Parts: sequence; structure tokens; C-alpha cells
Amino acid sequence: MFFDPFYFLFAIPGMLLGFWAQNKVKSTFNKYAKVRTSRNMTGAQVARALLDAYGLHNVNVERVAGQLSDHYDPRGKVLRLSESVHDSPSVAAAGVAAHEMGHALQDAEGYSMLRLRGAMVPAVKASGALGPIMMMAGFAASSFIGGNIGMLLMYVGIAVFAMSAVFAVVTLPVEFDASKRAKKLLLAEGIMEKDEIKGVDKVLDAAAWTYMAAAIQAVGTVIYYIWRMNRRR
Repeated sequence: MFFDPFYFLFAIPGMLLGFWAQNKVKSTFNKYAKVRTSRNMTGAQVARALLDAYGLHNVNVERVAGQLSDHYDPRGKVLRLSESVHDSPSVAAAGVAAHEMGHALQDAEGYSMLRLRGAMVPAVKASGALGPIMMMAGFAASSFIGGNIGMLLMYVGIAVFAMSAVFAVVTLPVEFDASKRAKKLLLAEGIMEKDEIKGVDKVLDAAAWTYMAAAIQAVGTVIYYIWRMNRRR
């Protein structure tokens, strides 16, 4: 009841793409982490320069532990950069720092998809744990109590778990837009030359595949639950 080998038919595409994407982003980042920018600015300096250029003086730049743990916190108005980005004057660090600054700019402009993603966070945190539990309860109920109760629980479980898939899909335009902004910002502010942007392209494009993999895996899991529920019917 708790293990179904058919699950892997739906999950494997996203899982394989995820493994490949993680390796791709690490290898690409490591490659361009060894290439210095012509202006020799660290990731922290790049982020600060771009934030100030667009009037975002209220956004702080902080160093955080972890590998590629970079993120923008819209609530605290803090741009957090991992050590390998914060302290490095590399093409990879500049690209990641500019990408996170792109999120800060989205926040300042009220970018609709970023707002939608932020509003979904509480529901997504709950759905990741609650959805599968309700699905399993539905399967058990349909076997031991009655079909109607079981089906109702499964429907609700799918709807709850689907929030994670919707969140993953909504994340795609948010991240793609931040990367697009990053490339334009680096050139517009004269922080990088055109030939250096090629390295930024490769780093950010590799990162984009991780978001694609997450979305594909989340959607695949929802499709699996729908397929399994139909089998129970």
C-alpha cells in the first residue's frame, strides 16, 4: 500500500534531469569561479553597486554559509550570498550576485509572479507534508471503510499536494526573469564586458535547469497520484 513501483515511471524523468542539472550547475559554476572579471569586483561589491544604482539602498548584502545558498529575502530586504559568491571576484560570482539583485528589483517593482510565489509559501510548506498523508489515508479508507470517503480524501490530498507543483511552475518565470535582468544590469552598469557575459549566460542557464527539473518532478508526482486514484476507482 505504501510502495508502488509505478511511481518511478512518473518520477524518474524529473529525478534524472535533477541529477544532471545539479551536476551541470556545479561544474559550470566551478569553471567560471576560476575566471576573474575585468573589474575585479567581488560578488558582494557587484550586488551593492547594482542595488545602489537602482536606489535600493535599504537592501542589505550579507554573507551566508553553504554552497550556492544564495537567495533574496523579500521580507527582511536582505540579499544573502554564499561565501564562494560574496568574496569572489569571478564571472560566476558576479552572475549569481546580479541574479539575486534581479529578485530585489522584482520586489521593488512589485513583480506579480514574485508576489504570487511569496503568497503561496505558507500553503506550500503545509502541502508538502499534508498532501501525501491525505493520499495514503484515502487509499487506506477506500480499502477498509468505504469508497466514497476514500475518494474524497484522495481528491483533497491531490488538491493539497498540487500546490507544490503550482509553486514550482510559478517559480520558473520568476527565476528566468531574474536571470534576464541580471545580464542586462551587468552590461548597463559597465560591470562586465560583452565577452564576459557569455560565462554568466552559461552559469545562469545551468541553474535554470534545476528549476525546470523541480517543476517536472512535482508535476509528474501529481499526475501519478491522479493516475493511481483512477486505478482505485
